[in-house]
Amino acid sequence: MSGHEAFMRRAIALARQGVAGGHGGPFGAVIVRDGRVVGEGHNRVLSSLDPTAHAEVTAIRDAARNEGDFDLSGTEIYVNGMPCPMCMSAIFWARIGKVYYACAPEDAERIGFDDQQFYRELAKPPEARATPAIQLAEFVEEARASYQAWLDRAERVPY
Repeated sequence: MSGHEAFMRRAIALARQGVAGGHGGPFGAVIVRDGRVVGEGHNRVLSSLDPTAHAEVTAIRDAARNEGDFDLSGTEIYVNGMPCPMCMSAIFWARIGKVYYACAPEDAERIGFDDQQFYRELAKPPEARATPAIQLAEFVEEARASYQAWLDRAERVPY
C-alpha cells in the first residue's frame, strides 16, 4: 500500500469513526511528516460543542502537541474532503506544506455542508457581510498599544 493510500484510508477511517461515535460531521484528517503520522483527528463539533473542532483543526492541535511546535512546516495533511475556508486558514497558519483530499466541495454540499456561502461572504467588504465587521476607529490608538507591546517584547516568537 502506498503512502497516499494508507494516509487517505486512515483519514477516511477517522471520518467514519467520528460519525459512528456521534462526534460530528463525516470528516477525518491525518498529518504526516517524512512518511510518519504526527497528528490526526476527526470532526468533534457536536461532542465538544466547539464549532471550530473540524477534523483539520483537531489534527493540527494533535500534531502541534506531538511535535512540540506550532510550526508544522515540512508536513502534509490528508483529508477525506476539501477543507473549508476556516480549515484552510488553519492549515496556512500551521505552515502545512501540502493538502491531499478525496471528496470535492460539491460532494460535501450534497450532504448539507455548503462552504460556498462562506466564500461568498468573505468576498464582500467586511461591513457588508451577513456578520458585519465594523471598525471602531476611536479605539485604534489604544489597540495599537497592544501591538507595540508585542513588538517591544524581547522574547517575542515570530509566527
